[in-house]
Amino acid sequence: MNNLEELITDINRFEAIIANWDESQRCVAVGLQRAIESLHKAALTNLIKSLKQDNISALRQAVDDEIVYAVFLYHNLVKPPLSERIQTALAEVRPSLQSHQGDVELVAIKLPDTVEVKLTGSCSNCTTSTLTLTQGIEQAIKKHCPEITKVVAVNHNSPTSTNDNANSLDFYWVKVATLDEIIENRILAVRVNNHDVILYKQDDHISCYQNRCSHLGFPLDKGRVEKGVITCSAHEFKYDLNTGECLTVLDISLQSYEVKVKHDNVYIKIRFFGTCSAKPIS
Repeated sequence: MNNLEELITDINRFEAIIANWDESQRCVAVGLQRAIESLHKAALTNLIKSLKQDNISALRQAVDDEIVYAVFLYHNLVKPPLSERIQTALAEVRPSLQSHQGDVELVAIKLPDTVEVKLTGSCSNCTTSTLTLTQGIEQAIKKHCPEITKVVAVNHNSPTSTNDNANSLDFYWVKVATLDEIIENRILAVRVNNHDVILYKQDDHISCYQNRCSHLGFPLDKGRVEKGVITCSAHEFKYDLNTGECLTVLDISLQSYEVKVKHDNVYIKIRFFGTCSAKPIS
């Protein structure tokens, strides 16, 4: 049985041959390739949906195989490894840090939900810039890695957490709706203090998520809701509204917010960046 390296070598060899063909010949080859890839992706998508419903453990075991994982990754049916996505997020914010003669390094990934980073250069010596830049890093990491909920900046051998245990003054309970505004089994979209969220109620349980598909970031409030599942209108990604779990692709989920109900008012716990007049509730 061929291993992944041998298969990739074969693919690269044929691509090199095709690269020397004239344009009309290459177009035919590329068209055939895309048609076959579309067929394979459709089949794999249906297979994943079936296994997620009937035998999720078998699907997870299959993805552990490097060839299966490589093919799923090629078709965007799974996300790249967590470490790779974190490095992509850090590369996204690095130009901003470097403009302040600073930089950032990945220190550790602590599963299931925590990342430690280290600010270097001038960024590591300024308290104000450390907080501001760390917030930017946190946003970038969470955008690429929704499963990460805590980002900790480790500088001068002392950790400064950017989660709600680090500085409770950064987090507030904010009213987003009243109970009668949230209709059973329907979505309520709300924007509060620069946070776009969706609320969902089923029986006595209220869930709140960022109004953003974890696939490519499209708003979810335009999607359709059926039996506790919302389907993004852009690319048909499906999410369980009770858990936030993606039912289309493994190991991704919606960013959730903690919810509290008091005197028929619904509050969510959010973090503020900058000055805000909101008050915490008891």
